[in-house]
Amino acid sequence: VQLQASGGGLVQAGGSLRLSCVASGSIFSINTMGWFRQAPGKEREFVAAITWRAGRTYYADSVTGRFTISRDNAKNTVYLQMNSLKPEDTAVYYCARRPSDYSGSLYIRGSYSDWGQGTLVTVSS
Repeated sequence: VQLQASGGGLVQAGGSLRLSCVASGSIFSINTMGWFRQAPGKEREFVAAITWRAGRTYYADSVTGRFTISRDNAKNTVYLQMNSLKPEDTAVYYCARRPSDYSGSLYIRGSYSDWGQGTLVTVSS
């Protein structure tokens, strides 16, 4: 599965952005799609995830109530709507594919086998 992320940019604190991630290839092998982010000098961290069939969603505490993950199965695309952005949300955002429930916890980076190239989100204060 190949993943192509887009939608990052520069936004002021309190603003909004929507990230997109288009999947191509063996779409049938997607169990969960996730978004992670990595700020300079920090580890890559979980942001949100959505199960491909049921559309069940999961969020990190730091983004709950501000970010919304969704998917469009017909377009093989997952979105991350980010509202009320804060400077601490500044990071490179990556989309990723978790192939199976047996791959490990959806909150863990190592459970995802394919990654997009990342898109930079910068939130100015």
